[in-house]
Amino acid sequence: MPWPMRLASAAKPASPLQSGSLTATGSCTMSSASCVRSASGRSPRGSSTRHLCRPCHNREKAKGLGKYVCQRCHLVIDEQPLMFKNDAYHPDHFSCTHCGKELTAEARELKGELYCLPCHDKMGVPICGACRRPIEGRVVNALGKQWHVEHFVCAKCEKPFLGHRHYEKKGLAYCETHYNQLFGDVCYNCSHVIEGDVVSALNKAWCVNCFSCSTCNSKLTLKNKFVEFDMKPVCKRCYEKFPLELKKRLKKLSELAARKAHPKSVGLNSA
Repeated sequence: MPWPMRLASAAKPASPLQSGSLTATGSCTMSSASCVRSASGRSPRGSSTRHLCRPCHNREKAKGLGKYVCQRCHLVIDEQPLMFKNDAYHPDHFSCTHCGKELTAEARELKGELYCLPCHDKMGVPICGACRRPIEGRVVNALGKQWHVEHFVCAKCEKPFLGHRHYEKKGLAYCETHYNQLFGDVCYNCSHVIEGDVVSALNKAWCVNCFSCSTCNSKLTLKNKFVEFDMKPVCKRCYEKFPLELKKRLKKLSELAARKAHPKSVGLNSA
C-alpha cells in the first residue's frame, strides 16, 4: 500500500534582512579587499544599513574607538597591543622564543622572533632611549643611553644630529644654535660650549685658552694689542710683518667698523 502523500506546507514569505544580518548572497557587504574573511558561517554583526561579518564589524568598531584589532583573533585590543612585523596583536597570543613565558606588550622583536624583556636584555641587544625598540644597526651613545641615529635629536627643534656635534645640558641634548640661544656661548675657535670664563672679542665668543694669535698661536688677552684679520686675532708682532699695503687696508677697515658699531672696540689698539 503506497504511503500517503504529505502535503507541502505553504512557504513563508522571506523576511527582510534584519540589523546585523548577512546580505541575501550570504556575504559581508565590505569590499572583497577590505573584508577579512567570508561571512559564510560567521555570526553576523552590523547596522541597519550595512551588514558585516564579525571581523569587519570588529575592525569598524576599533576604528571608531581609536584602537587596534588583533590580526590573529580579529577582536578589539583594549589594552596596549604587541606590535609584531608592523601588525597589532594581543600579547597573550605569543610566548617568548627563549623561555616560553607568555608575552606582554613589552616584548621585543629580534631577527623575526619575539622575546620577553628579561631574555632580550640578557642577549645584550641595545635598546633605543627614545622608542624603546632594539637597535640592530648603527648605535649612538650619548647621555648615558643608546639611540637609533634618527631618534637622537635636539630637545628644542627635534632635528636629528646625524653625526653632527651636540651639546648637553641637564640630561638633554641640543644643537649648537639652540644651546647657544638657551644657555650660553660656543667658542668660535674650537666649537665647544664655553664652560668657564668667556673672552668676547671681534664680535665673537672664545674660550680663554683658544683666544690666541691665528698666525703664531701665542696666547692673547684683551690687554694685548691685536688686530682682526680673516675674522681672527693677530698679535702686534705678526701684524708688523704684514706688507705695508695690507696693514693700511686693515687699519682703514678697522677704523671704519669702529666708528659704525663700537667706538671703544679694540680695533688696531694703536698697533
